[in-house]
Amino acid sequence: MSHYDSSSMATPRSGTNGLAVASLVCGIVGLVFFSVILGPVAILLGALGLRQVAGKGGSGMAKAGLVLGIIDVILFVVLMAVAASSGGFSWYIGG
Repeated sequence: MSHYDSSSMATPRSGTNGLAVASLVCGIVGLVFFSVILGPVAILLGALGLRQVAGKGGSGMAKAGLVLGIIDVILFVVLMAVAASSGGFSWYIGG
């Protein structure tokens, strides 16, 4: 019979915080799609990610997600202000 060492079977854990990665992804995608939804989500996840990695360091992704979330919200507000000043939205469907 062979002896299996349990330490060799363990998978190494990544040092990256999942909330920080999710914040960064939401911030990047929010620049193009659904900025009104993904912006606040990126801010929330970035803040939670910063809180989790505060003692360990490596908070770059969480900070980037937080900043991108803020940019998403600002971009949405600016686009809505421009649309409102130019007469609002009009949907044209069909012929």
